[in-house]
Amino acid sequence: MTQVVVIDYGMGNLHSVSKAIQAVSSSESIVISSNTDVIKAADKIVFPGVGAIKDCMEAFSVDLRETVLEEIDKKPTLAICVGMQMLLKSSEENGGVDCFDILDGKVTKINASKEIKVPHMGWNRVKFLKEHDLLENIPDSSFFYFVHSYCCSSSEDALTETTHGESFISCLAKDNIFAVQFHPEKSQDMGLELYRNFLNWNI
Repeated sequence: MTQVVVIDYGMGNLHSVSKAIQAVSSSESIVISSNTDVIKAADKIVFPGVGAIKDCMEAFSVDLRETVLEEIDKKPTLAICVGMQMLLKSSEENGGVDCFDILDGKVTKINASKEIKVPHMGWNRVKFLKEHDLLENIPDSSFFYFVHSYCCSSSEDALTETTHGESFISCLAKDNIFAVQFHPEKSQDMGLELYRNFLNWNI
C-alpha cells in the first residue's frame, strides 16, 4: 500500500488537504504527521503551508527540518502555497527570509493597484508552459483557487503561469517535486484531478 504523508509542522490547512486527497484515493494510506520515522517510511510527501513564511520556516524543529529536506530530495513531493514558496531561494516577506533553495526563484510582493487587489484571492486561470504528468486530464487555462499576497515572478523551473495584474509562476516542477501556488483542495474538480494525478505519479 502506498503511504502518503502530509507534513505537519504546525502550519497549513492539513485536514482540508488530507480530506481532498482521500476523496480521490483508491488504496493509498493518507496520514498527517510530524513524526520523522513516519515521514521516512512514506512513499510520497505533501508539503502544505499557509500564513507568514517566516513563521512557517521557524516552525520546524531541527530534526523535522533535516528529515523533510532529505525526503523531499528523493520522493515524489507536492508542495502547496507557502509550501511551494519555502522551496524557493528566498522571500522578501517579513523583511526578507532565506528559504530552502531547492527550486529556482524568489518570492516577491504582488503589486497592488485600484484594479489589482492584494491579497490575490479567488479563481484564476492557470496557463500551461510545459506538459507534465500532474497536469494530465486538466485542460490548459483551467481555473484554480488562489489566496496569496506574494508570488514567484520567474523561475527556470516554471511549469505554468497566471496573471493577476502581472504574470507570475503558478506551478513549478523539478525532478520529483511539483509545487503549486494555488490550493488544489479548494479548486473543486480540477484540484481533485491534480491530487489524483499525484497519487498516480511514478518517478
